Amino acid sequence: MPASPAPTTPIRIALARGDRRARTLLESRLSEFPGRIQILGESELNYLDTMAEDVRRERIASICALPVSAFVITKGQTPPDDIVRECRLRKIPLLVSDRTTSVVIQSITRVLEDSLAPSTTLHGVLVDVYGMGVLLLGESGIGKSECALDLVHRGHRLVADDAVEIRRYPSGALVGRAAEMIRYHMELRGIGIINIKHLFGVSAVRASKSVELVIELERWDPTKKYDRLGLDGEFYTILERELPRLRLPVASGRNLALLIEIAARNELLKSQGYDAAKEFARRVDEEIAKNARAEGGGRK
Repeated sequence: MPASPAPTTPIRIALARGDRRARTLLESRLSEFPGRIQILGESELNYLDTMAEDVRRERIASICALPVSAFVITKGQTPPDDIVRECRLRKIPLLVSDRTTSVVIQSITRVLEDSLAPSTTLHGVLVDVYGMGVLLLGESGIGKSECALDLVHRGHRLVADDAVEIRRYPSGALVGRAAEMIRYHMELRGIGIINIKHLFGVSAVRASKSVELVIELERWDPTKKYDRLGLDGEFYTILERELPRLRLPVASGRNLALLIEIAARNELLKSQGYDAAKEFARRVDEEIAKNARAEGGGRK
């Protein structure tokens, strides 16, 4: 009769945002073997200890035969040899965390939501303007980075330049960030690569931000009609979610940073229920109706 394989040492993880080993392990395991992540806390292990040895071995083998992507033991407890042995036989990752069960569940949920969320990468710049995530789009060389630099100089915060990674979370939020390699960096033609965090300080950058407004910069075309009232609402679809979109023509003498600040302020007012364009249109309609009634009464 062949000897049983010796138990292996479980992997200890921190399950913090910076624990890349745990994130990578869970991502790769779930992609290859989709299933549940089984959490074993103090109560579960105490319950296993109340069983007879043969019954416990049978129950653990039955659980490991199910589609389990990984086992996580909380509170830094020592995994039973039967679990270690079965995990080794079936090549199931066995992780141990010093944190409590509730904290582990929350941490894993956050890691998985972030890792498995639908994502896309857009060529643009993401800036936090007055607390609103503004995504600047436009053709290469239109001046997106220079505009973002002007906004940072005005006290706003850079999130990502050139390549914006966007994820859609279960709540519906679209969160953008920069790739780790280019985080906090910006490319300026004629100058080169600069580090915004080092130049302007930590208050000038942030790691991620919800995308709430899309502004597309385009070259001024005198033959094209541009929206002058703000009533023609446009939308830009990212990962099946529509976001308000504005088109800003780029021309000599236009202060784009100021216009973007005004656009962000105006969008904030809209989110609070006040739309200046619609209010203006309502007042104009009321004035027209009032004049029409006055003219009708005069004819009588």
